[in-house]
Amino acid sequence: MHNPDDLKYTASHEWVRDNGDGTATVGITFHAQDALGELVYVELPEPGRQVSSGEACVVVESTKAASDVYAPLDGEVLESNQALIEAPQTVNEAPFTEGWLFRIRPSDPTQMSTLMDAVTYTAGPGAA
Repeated sequence: MHNPDDLKYTASHEWVRDNGDGTATVGITFHAQDALGELVYVELPEPGRQVSSGEACVVVESTKAASDVYAPLDGEVLESNQALIEAPQTVNEAPFTEGWLFRIRPSDPTQMSTLMDAVTYTAGPGAA
């Protein structure tokens, strides 16, 4: 699966989309969901929660294992994808679109520049 060029990536397989309005959308990569297997449960952060880069803020459970998802940026959670509560497999089916996990207002937008681009992620942590 192609890692979209308009996203930024972390070594722990999260992706970040700059929404262009001071917010960002966060999800897990195709590589991450593929390694986990079919998701059966997602525990999402509450809106208003302050998170720090590298902090575990989401739990995803599959038929294989449970795994933490880490905040890629410091900031405030604005919204969680509530549709995933009833349909966690959406993360497997559409990890870069409908399977997003949460939206955040970064407290330091310059942190985006510390994340990997698609080429770097694909050659490194995201290598199949």
